[in-house]
Amino acid sequence: MPRRYSSCVLLCLAFATLLLLSACGRPHVPPSPFSKKKTAVSSRASKGTQRPYTVRGVRYYPLRSAAGFSQKGRASWYGRRFHGRRTACGERFNMYAMTCAHKRLPMNSRVRVTNLRNGKSVVVRVNDRGPFARGRVIDLSYAAAKKLGFVRAGTARVRITGLR
Repeated sequence: MPRRYSSCVLLCLAFATLLLLSACGRPHVPPSPFSKKKTAVSSRASKGTQRPYTVRGVRYYPLRSAAGFSQKGRASWYGRRFHGRRTACGERFNMYAMTCAHKRLPMNSRVRVTNLRNGKSVVVRVNDRGPFARGRVIDLSYAAAKKLGFVRAGTARVRITGLR
């Protein structure tokens, strides 16, 4: 009987140890459906983001340059839910950086975004693709939306001007 008891205790200890070890792993964060898994930002990654791509049956053709680009439309912002995930250019999204997502502007180009309601403007760097919600032309980081004054509202009518 003592032998059976000790093997049962050992089995329980082994199971408890496995349970504890499995709890120590990092939680799985699924990749964004709009980004490709890349390990580092490189010039090669930038070239890859310049190729035409398709999302939900719509084909997008990225521009070669942001120079002379101008667009008006509705902006939205994204933050905590995407913070730390990979962007389309391969870097990790930082909701506190001055960045944005645009469907066609070249990666790493800079644009001025002006809130048409209050006249506030910011300069942001394109590092992701999107937004793919109907009626939106640009997705701004939390920091950019805060400076433009529309975090609480969620969206704002803006003018986008390409700088380079």
